[in-house]
Amino acid sequence: MRATSELQTEVARRLRDVEQRFTSGRRELVDVLEQADRPLTVPDIVSAAPSSLPQSSVYRNLTVLVEAGVVRRLLGTDELARFELAEDLAGHHHHLLCSTCGAVSDVRAAPKLERALSEAARLAAEEVGFEVTEHRIDLVGVCSSCR
Repeated sequence: MRATSELQTEVARRLRDVEQRFTSGRRELVDVLEQADRPLTVPDIVSAAPSSLPQSSVYRNLTVLVEAGVVRRLLGTDELARFELAEDLAGHHHHLLCSTCGAVSDVRAAPKLERALSEAARLAAEEVGFEVTEHRIDLVGVCSSCR
């Protein structure tokens, strides 16, 4: 993850690029997501925010942050969307998705596995003339709480 001041500078730049401001509410959302150890639902974000952010404001600001490329929206195995900082801001990782409760957790793959995944993606894409620019792996199963 980037240093906080470097992250905030980059977020402000991306928001300016889409003609938006880095308001205190957006700053607070970025701070909450930066501190999280997993993708968060909107209720998770509201409860983790130090101030009383209205849920409607969180939704509106997340939409802007997604459009600016600051935040990524993830779909799990349940009906709830989850949000995290964009991979280029937070670092490359994959996700574990619980098919029972819908929990989503971050997991980092060992460098050897990442090289193998990148090579497999390159070979698969090469067969159809596609150029891979990134990859995402979601592992679906049952979390320890649900087992």
